[in-house]
Amino acid sequence: MKKYQQFLDALPYGPGFLFVDGFTSMDEDKVEGYYHFGGEEYFYAHHFKDHPITPGVVLIECMAQIGLMGLGMFIERERLTSNLPLMVMTDTEVKFHRGVPRGTSVVVKAKKIYYRMGKLKVSVEMKDESESWIAVGTLSGMLKINENGE
Repeated sequence: MKKYQQFLDALPYGPGFLFVDGFTSMDEDKVEGYYHFGGEEYFYAHHFKDHPITPGVVLIECMAQIGLMGLGMFIERERLTSNLPLMVMTDTEVKFHRGVPRGTSVVVKAKKIYYRMGKLKVSVEMKDESESWIAVGTLSGMLKINENGE
Protein backbone atom coordinates (compact mmCIF):
# COMPACT_ATOMS: atom_id res chain seq x y z
CA MET A 1 0.00 0.00 0.00
CA LYS A 2 1.25 3.48 -0.90
CA LYS A 3 2.20 5.88 1.85
CA TYR A 4 -0.61 8.41 2.39
CA GLN A 5 -3.04 6.10 0.54
CA GLN A 6 -5.97 7.26 2.71
CA PHE A 7 -5.56 10.80 1.33
CA LEU A 8 -5.30 9.56 -2.25
CA ASP A 9 -8.47 7.51 -1.73
CA ALA A 10 -10.31 10.53 -0.22
CA LEU A 11 -9.73 12.79 -3.25
CA PRO A 12 -13.19 13.57 -4.69
CA TYR A 13 -12.31 13.02 -8.36
CA GLY A 14 -13.16 10.28 -10.81
CA PRO A 15 -10.56 8.50 -12.95
CA GLY A 16 -10.98 10.92 -15.88
CA PHE A 17 -10.19 13.95 -13.72
CA LEU A 18 -7.78 12.66 -11.08
CA PHE A 19 -4.33 14.20 -11.58
CA VAL A 20 -2.56 12.69 -8.57
CA ASP A 21 -0.75 9.34 -8.63
CA GLY A 22 0.52 9.65 -5.07
CA PHE A 23 1.88 11.76 -2.26
CA THR A 24 5.52 11.52 -1.17
CA SER A 25 5.38 13.74 1.92
CA MET A 26 2.80 15.57 4.01
CA ASP A 27 2.81 17.59 7.19
CA GLU A 28 0.95 20.57 8.66
CA ASP A 29 2.85 23.05 6.51
CA LYS A 30 3.68 21.37 3.19
CA VAL A 31 2.86 18.57 0.80
CA GLU A 32 4.58 16.90 -2.14
CA GLY A 33 2.95 14.68 -4.74
CA TYR A 34 3.35 13.46 -8.27
CA TYR A 35 1.47 12.60 -11.47
CA HIS A 36 2.41 11.07 -14.82
CA PHE A 37 0.75 12.59 -17.90
CA GLY A 38 0.95 9.39 -19.92
CA GLY A 39 -0.72 10.59 -23.09
CA GLU A 40 -3.96 8.61 -22.88
CA GLU A 41 -5.83 11.46 -21.18
CA TYR A 42 -8.81 12.67 -23.21
CA PHE A 43 -7.53 16.21 -23.82
CA TYR A 44 -4.46 15.18 -25.86
CA ALA A 45 -6.67 14.26 -28.81
CA HIS A 46 -8.03 17.81 -28.99
CA HIS A 47 -5.48 20.25 -27.55
CA PHE A 48 -3.10 21.14 -30.39
CA LYS A 49 -4.08 17.88 -32.13
CA ASP A 50 -0.96 17.71 -34.30
CA HIS A 51 1.41 18.54 -31.41
CA PRO A 52 -0.43 17.58 -28.20
CA ILE A 53 0.45 19.45 -25.04
CA THR A 54 -1.12 19.42 -21.60
CA PRO A 55 -3.55 22.35 -21.19
CA GLY A 56 -2.47 24.94 -18.62
CA VAL A 57 -5.79 24.64 -16.82
CA VAL A 58 -5.09 20.91 -16.31
CA LEU A 59 -1.65 21.73 -14.89
CA ILE A 60 -3.28 24.17 -12.47
CA GLU A 61 -5.81 21.49 -11.55
CA CYS A 62 -2.98 19.03 -10.86
CA MET A 63 -1.29 21.60 -8.61
CA ALA A 64 -4.60 22.28 -6.84
CA GLN A 65 -5.39 18.60 -6.30
CA ILE A 66 -1.99 18.02 -4.72
CA GLY A 67 -1.32 21.41 -3.13
CA LEU A 68 -4.75 22.51 -1.95
CA MET A 69 -6.71 19.28 -1.57
CA GLY A 70 -3.78 17.20 -0.36
CA LEU A 71 -2.59 19.71 2.21
CA GLY A 72 -6.12 20.69 3.21
CA MET A 73 -7.08 17.06 3.81
CA PHE A 74 -3.94 16.50 5.87
CA ILE A 75 -4.62 19.58 8.00
CA GLU A 76 -8.24 18.46 8.53
CA ARG A 77 -7.44 14.72 8.65
CA GLU A 78 -9.26 14.15 11.95
CA ARG A 79 -12.51 15.44 10.46
CA LEU A 80 -12.18 13.49 7.20
CA THR A 81 -13.13 9.94 8.27
CA SER A 82 -15.63 8.92 5.57
CA ASN A 83 -16.75 12.46 4.78
CA LEU A 84 -16.07 13.69 1.28
CA PRO A 85 -13.97 16.88 1.17
CA LEU A 86 -14.74 19.69 -1.24
CA MET A 87 -12.31 22.44 -2.29
CA VAL A 88 -13.51 25.46 -4.20
CA MET A 89 -10.66 27.47 -5.69
CA THR A 90 -10.92 31.16 -4.94
CA ASP A 91 -7.67 32.66 -6.25
CA THR A 92 -5.03 31.52 -8.71
CA GLU A 93 -1.81 33.19 -9.77
CA VAL A 94 0.47 30.89 -11.76
CA LYS A 95 3.42 31.63 -14.00
CA PHE A 96 4.26 28.96 -16.57
CA HIS A 97 7.87 28.38 -17.56
CA ARG A 98 7.25 25.76 -20.24
CA GLY A 99 4.69 23.33 -21.59
CA VAL A 100 4.18 19.69 -20.63
CA PRO A 101 4.10 17.18 -23.48
CA ARG A 102 2.50 13.78 -23.04
CA GLY A 103 4.71 11.23 -21.34
CA THR A 104 5.91 13.73 -18.71
CA SER A 105 6.01 13.00 -14.99
CA VAL A 106 5.58 16.01 -12.71
CA VAL A 107 6.29 16.70 -9.06
CA VAL A 108 4.23 19.29 -7.21
CA LYS A 109 5.34 20.88 -3.95
CA ALA A 110 3.15 23.24 -1.96
CA LYS A 111 3.78 25.20 1.23
CA LYS A 112 1.08 26.68 3.42
CA ILE A 113 0.96 30.45 3.49
CA TYR A 114 -2.08 30.43 5.78
CA TYR A 115 -5.11 28.37 6.75
CA ARG A 116 -7.86 30.18 8.60
CA MET A 117 -11.65 30.02 8.64
CA GLY A 118 -11.57 27.20 6.10
CA LYS A 119 -9.49 29.12 3.54
CA LEU A 120 -6.13 27.67 2.55
CA LYS A 121 -3.52 29.61 0.59
CA VAL A 122 -0.37 27.88 -0.65
CA SER A 123 2.72 28.68 -2.65
CA VAL A 124 3.08 25.96 -5.25
CA GLU A 125 5.66 24.77 -7.75
CA MET A 126 5.68 22.12 -10.44
CA LYS A 127 8.79 20.51 -11.93
CA ASP A 128 9.36 17.61 -14.28
CA GLU A 129 11.38 14.46 -13.57
CA SER A 130 14.62 16.24 -14.52
CA GLU A 131 13.90 19.06 -12.02
CA SER A 132 13.11 21.58 -14.80
CA TRP A 133 10.61 24.28 -13.80
CA ILE A 134 7.15 24.00 -15.30
CA ALA A 135 5.11 26.43 -13.18
CA VAL A 136 5.20 28.40 -9.95
CA GLY A 137 2.60 30.49 -8.15
CA THR A 138 -0.03 30.70 -5.44
CA LEU A 139 -3.39 28.99 -5.12
CA SER A 140 -6.20 29.59 -2.65
CA GLY A 141 -9.35 27.68 -1.91
CA MET A 142 -12.09 27.10 0.60
CA LEU A 143 -12.10 23.62 2.15
CA LYS A 144 -15.41 22.13 3.21
CA ILE A 145 -15.76 18.74 4.85
CA ASN A 146 -19.17 17.20 4.15
CA GLU A 147 -20.13 16.15 7.67
CA ASN A 148 -23.91 15.92 7.16
CA GLY A 149 -24.00 13.82 4.00
CA GLU A 150 -25.11 16.88 1.99
